[in-house]
Amino acid sequence: MSANLPSRPRQVGQRRNFAIVAGQYNPEYVRGLIEHARAEFLAISPGFNVVVHEVPGAFEIPLVVQEIATRGGVDAIVALGVIIEGETAHASLIAGEITRALGQLALAHRIPVIHEVLLLKNEAQAKVRCLEAEINRGTEAARVAARMVQMLGDLRTARTENTGPRSEVRFAR
Repeated sequence: MSANLPSRPRQVGQRRNFAIVAGQYNPEYVRGLIEHARAEFLAISPGFNVVVHEVPGAFEIPLVVQEIATRGGVDAIVALGVIIEGETAHASLIAGEITRALGQLALAHRIPVIHEVLLLKNEAQAKVRCLEAEINRGTEAARVAARMVQMLGDLRTARTENTGPRSEVRFAR
């Protein structure tokens, strides 16, 4: 686990729309993630619009992410949830399917989908990552979402501005 959060991205003056899709299971910890993400979005830009969609559990997150991505109108989607391992493989199975689905949705819709559905061993880990400020994964998710929107915007702008001849770099053997 990294104890360092990514640095806060540069201030953004543009209005951006973000969606948070959060599982309601383990609500104390998920609320901590949501509140830290909202606070970080506000710190990055007061003009950001953030809409939270709560779903019953973590497994339902990808379906709602897909619906939001298909509908459009958002610059990035943040998936938040907390899965605490039990005595069976159920938590790992759920976490693996969520990871696979979120990755596929991001690529299919060409939109940043930030994955912070946490698979944790115990409540002590949840407390550190969800309620405390030092390595809060909600804060991290907001920073990554804002950075990805900036980066993709820059890449897409550069692509449309570079309509002239392209140069190639070839390497000799």
